[in-house]
Amino acid sequence: MKFISTFLLPGLFLFSAFFANSQNNPRNIVLDWKTDTLQQLVPLSEFTALLIRDGIPPIDTPIYWTKEVALKNLFLHEPVISFIVHGQARAYPLSILMFHEIVNDRIDDTYFTVTYCPLCNAAIVFDRKLKYNGKDYLLDFGVSGMLRNSDLVMWDRQTESWWQQFTGTGLVGAMAGAELDFLSSQLISLQEFTDSYPDGLILSTETGHDNKYGQNPYTTYDNPENKQPRLFKGEVDTRLPAMERVIDIQVEGKRKIYPLTTIQKDEVINDRFEGKDIALFYASKTVSVLDQKEIAASKAVGSVTVFSPIIDNKLLTFIKKEDHFYDQQTQSKWTITGICVEGKHKGIQLTPIVYGNHFAFAWFAFHPDSEIYK
Repeated sequence: MKFISTFLLPGLFLFSAFFANSQNNPRNIVLDWKTDTLQQLVPLSEFTALLIRDGIPPIDTPIYWTKEVALKNLFLHEPVISFIVHGQARAYPLSILMFHEIVNDRIDDTYFTVTYCPLCNAAIVFDRKLKYNGKDYLLDFGVSGMLRNSDLVMWDRQTESWWQQFTGTGLVGAMAGAELDFLSSQLISLQEFTDSYPDGLILSTETGHDNKYGQNPYTTYDNPENKQPRLFKGEVDTRLPAMERVIDIQVEGKRKIYPLTTIQKDEVINDRFEGKDIALFYASKTVSVLDQKEIAASKAVGSVTVFSPIIDNKLLTFIKKEDHFYDQQTQSKWTITGICVEGKHKGIQLTPIVYGNHFAFAWFAFHPDSEIYK
């Protein structure tokens, strides 16, 4: 560390001088970083320091519940981040993540970080393994205590670089310019997870911290009438309401978003974007964690999942009947998680597509040139 400290002296001086500015450190937080701030993709003026690093404590040693225990302790329709790898399923309730924002985890040889930024409603899973500038890294992340565009800024403990959660991009420090790989996950309800993966494990409230899990500290934050997101300094794009949830996909570097209000009306969307066929499924019962103080009393916003509709090199088109989805080619019956439970394709899993479920103001702040589904 002596070498790093000596090498970073100019950057440290720049950091200390800059964050003495009350606009960027309004609470006069005492900050202690060894980050090389001379390596930066964006100006330091875009960061706001509100807490000491890990003032919101990440979870590094997650403890899990089985289905039976989880259903006794959590709300049936609360949203969870569902992540499946090597045949193992895990769920991360947003009611827990909103108090921690980051979980560093591992399944066999897959090292990953589960993240959630309540202010942007951004639930994203990243690969913690990274090759950058010819060197292999295994990173673990914390909460920097800073925001940019109202979004969580992460930091890695290996180099103390700062990362934008929304994009997975290293912004400041030795890893400036590096990009984390997004891993496929789904934002669904606890019930939808346990119905699809009865042997799956669910992150427990046994975190070592005395938080009021199940309560929302951001009461009515996602009210559609809210036109000024909390701590957002930029100009809000008016193409969609600021707090409209949007489902995003990316194909060959181009992006498209689907407003949740449109998906709620259609319930199934069969679409094609940049030569790629896409199917979006919607189920209605999942609640918001950013509405009422008691999450169990909050409004339902539903779940959206995104898949490739190609099976055996044949394109399927879907409709919804009651609580399930049916392909029009074989009338096989599918779940919100893309599993066929009845018909010709029984037992087959549709290939998930990496997607996000974010607030429109945040999406436009980072990706203003996206196409909007109409």
